[in-house]
Amino acid sequence: MFEDAEGGPDDYAEEVLAVVERIPPGRVMAYGDIAEYVGRGGPRQVGSVMSSWGGAVAWWRVVRADGRPPSCNEVRALSHYAAEGTPMRPASDRVDMRRARWDGEGGG
Repeated sequence: MFEDAEGGPDDYAEEVLAVVERIPPGRVMAYGDIAEYVGRGGPRQVGSVMSSWGGAVAWWRVVRADGRPPSCNEVRALSHYAAEGTPMRPASDRVDMRRARWDGEGGG
């Protein structure tokens, strides 16, 4: 799924990964935000791309709409958030989406 004939990421996966590469340090986008930004697919499709190909990009900058980090990588993601100064919800392991969400414009 989301592979081209040579076994690499297809055009959709490349678009998703290109958006993720642009997310500035300390900022995040939800899976659905990315789907909306590229204009096709949905949160699950973006999640599938990230599951297959996300290791090559700043995967921790893609979160659930409620600010929860990617499943199975929460501890690593929290370490990245601390290092980048990502705004977090008080006394929580969730990103403060109001303050950290990136709209895809500018440098942050």
